[in-house]
Amino acid sequence: MIRSEGTGARQLVSQKLSTEFLIVGGGLSGVCTAITAARKGLKVILVQDRPVLGGNSSSEVRLWILGATSHMGNNNRWGREGGVVDEILVENTYRNKEGNPLVFDTILLDKVVSEPGITLLLNTAVYQVLKSSPDTISGVKAFCSQNSTEYLISAPLFCDASGDGIVGFLAGAAFRMGAESKEEFGEKFAPTAEYGELLGHSLYFYSKDTGKPVQFIPPDFALKDIATEIPRFRSFNAKEYGCKLWWLEYGGRLDTVHDTEKIKWELWKVVYGAWNYIKNSGRFPEAETMTLEWVGSIPGKRESRRFEGDYILRQQDIVEQKTHTDAVAYGGWSIDLHPADGVFSEKPGCNQWHSKGVYQIPYRCLYSKNIKNLFLAGRIISASHVAFASTRVMATAAHVGQAVGMAAYVATVHKLYPAGLLEQKLMTALQRELLKSGQHIPGFVLEDDLDLVALASVSASSEYVLEELSSDLLKPLEVSMGQMLPLNKGRVPALAFHVVGEVYTELEIELQVCSRTGSYTPDLLLEKQVLQVQPGKNCLQLAFAAEMEHAAYAFVLLRKNPKVKIYCSQQRVTGVLSVFNLVNKAVSNYGRQTSPEDIGVDEFEFWCPQRRPEGHNLAFRLDSGLHQFGAEQVKSGVYRPTTGPNAWVAALGDKYPQLKLEWEQEQKIAHIDLFFDTDYDHPMESVLMGHPEQVMPFCVRNYKILDDQGRVVFAKTENHQSRNSIRLEKAIRTKKLTLILEQPSANVPAALFSVRCYS
Repeated sequence: MIRSEGTGARQLVSQKLSTEFLIVGGGLSGVCTAITAARKGLKVILVQDRPVLGGNSSSEVRLWILGATSHMGNNNRWGREGGVVDEILVENTYRNKEGNPLVFDTILLDKVVSEPGITLLLNTAVYQVLKSSPDTISGVKAFCSQNSTEYLISAPLFCDASGDGIVGFLAGAAFRMGAESKEEFGEKFAPTAEYGELLGHSLYFYSKDTGKPVQFIPPDFALKDIATEIPRFRSFNAKEYGCKLWWLEYGGRLDTVHDTEKIKWELWKVVYGAWNYIKNSGRFPEAETMTLEWVGSIPGKRESRRFEGDYILRQQDIVEQKTHTDAVAYGGWSIDLHPADGVFSEKPGCNQWHSKGVYQIPYRCLYSKNIKNLFLAGRIISASHVAFASTRVMATAAHVGQAVGMAAYVATVHKLYPAGLLEQKLMTALQRELLKSGQHIPGFVLEDDLDLVALASVSASSEYVLEELSSDLLKPLEVSMGQMLPLNKGRVPALAFHVVGEVYTELEIELQVCSRTGSYTPDLLLEKQVLQVQPGKNCLQLAFAAEMEHAAYAFVLLRKNPKVKIYCSQQRVTGVLSVFNLVNKAVSNYGRQTSPEDIGVDEFEFWCPQRRPEGHNLAFRLDSGLHQFGAEQVKSGVYRPTTGPNAWVAALGDKYPQLKLEWEQEQKIAHIDLFFDTDYDHPMESVLMGHPEQVMPFCVRNYKILDDQGRVVFAKTENHQSRNSIRLEKAIRTKKLTLILEQPSANVPAALFSVRCYS
């Protein structure tokens, strides 16, 4: 029993904690920052003011995670972010392909609590920042509402991943809030008054069909005249729910920090009013048996403060895909601005403009320019309002967080503040560590002096040669189709394929490439042909006079013709892909991007894959095979297709292909890294949409590794992850390693992007 006589005042229970790296904000960015730093050996404290991790991706908000892949609606091929966020998305697809947000919560919690270097404080809000000097943070004070405990946490390095930037704000870090003028950065898409200063908040709801009539009596505060108040409601249907209703947005003309509760109430009025209209207006008879299953209790925030670093990312960086020597991450979501009045606006819910490919994010955007030990992660990084419209999405924010976590490690080793890593040798070291962890940085290749594979001779039991893809399916050419081929410099091989014509007609063929190296927007026409199609089956021959100026993907484009059916293949191969001139209204893709005015964006066609089980390759035969899949590709230092496949791919008939690494001298090996193909083109939305497979069809599930005596030193079954980082229980000494892979399926050859070995 506890009994206390009344006193004048009492003090909270207080705990003093110290750590090497303090991260405030447990959204996806903060989670990836923490995991990255902890895996490099740093002691990390992660402070989160909510009961679960994930921020906007958590079950409290339920927004799907997206980034450069953009629902497969843009031209960013193989664009899914690598590293820890890729690991999380792949794991979620494996455990939770249906997209249950509660299951996703557990995956994030699992990932964080499994790292011994992370101390996690949930339900804990920072309310004060302590400083040892005007430009240096020494600690923070935070309060946990659940255990009524105050924490005083000290650290040499801090990361603000809190969304609203609570640490940066209290510390006096320079920030911006609202939109810049066109003149400040020369951004032609700087918004006019109708798009206002800020992006608003959204609140989602879930419905469920119970199979029997359900009544709904709305709360008194519900918005009454939905059809008049919400112009876009007329496009609503009773079957959509969750973040498919992202356009239930409000707050763009308010203070999105201090007016959040006011915004939330307005969104509650909208949600309950909308559901009342669905249930009781008589216009949605299909809703008779539906019930309101869940409504968000906190809104998902898009924009508030943006903090200033040593560089402010701007529109031109995104559209022109500018390069930076200190690039550590990348983005690829569209420049996506919303009308200031949100759901009450007559205008479309978003205004998305895509670039021709992904763009680099420089390190100088990831720390405060005037608080010397403060990193920035998530949506608060140093960017203009227009650039922020792209960088704000969660997969991009998580990718940035990984860069910050690794930077904290490098800074700790060298006893430096964030800006100190701009020195070229240290920046190279940071980029190398990121690439080793699986983080893709466009235009960068891993060069690692410690990797023993660089010294080894590499051979394989077989190597895939792209000569033909089998003819398995006959499909109408109702949408223009493109076959992407990885070509070397020089001659373009001749190609033969089969079609069936309903009547005599003509088929237009184009050979195009991208004008920007490493991007996948076909915008440079090399050659155009018109082939005659007779009624019945035709074998069409394409012989090109054009030549490739350098190694790159070329697009053989077949313009749509409903009178023609084409033969397609069930075979799928790493680095070989078909694309289609699709429309995807969810990301403002209408087949071609054309701006009605000069707003500083490019005009081009969209060529996007189809989601499986569709998206079959063209069935074809080449007059000379493409030898792009050799064993030496495992040394390329790139773990996804870029200008080529960058993968060793075994022959299709090799069910148990072997890759051999041999050294002249005996090597001590304690650590092996393998990188498999989990299809970086698949967007892996975390909730709601669902996915056709648990495991990507290209991924090698089973493999084993043998030493020079034929002993199995490691074996894996049921693999589904991109990166397999193997720490041997005891280091081995050997002159040879043999990797024996199992082919994923009869139609997909085994593939491996990389193998690295360390002593």
